[in-house]
Amino acid sequence: MDISSITSALNSAATTSISGTSSTSSIGTDPTNPTSASDFASQLGGAVDNLQQLQSTSNDLAVQAVTGNLDDIHKATIAATRAQVTMELVAAVRNKGVDAFNEIMRMQA
Repeated sequence: MDISSITSALNSAATTSISGTSSTSSIGTDPTNPTSASDFASQLGGAVDNLQQLQSTSNDLAVQAVTGNLDDIHKATIAATRAQVTMELVAAVRNKGVDAFNEIMRMQA
């Protein structure tokens, strides 16, 4: 799955209202603070950017390990594991968000 598609899906999910109007979604935010939703969207975007950086670092260290330029193979292993666990977390959050959205849509019908 492409990271940019995850980023755009998370950003659109955070800024799209469930009722179909153009207002900002307030799921998990303070209703008295209208900037909370944009803060949530920026937090999600930052998490996905962090995931991209972890995957890039993991790929760079893997290339160094294969070419013999890496002295400590543990660095590559740890970076790969961090990238994998972070990707699983992002996928789980995405899946829970989609499940919650679908459940709310079923309640409206």
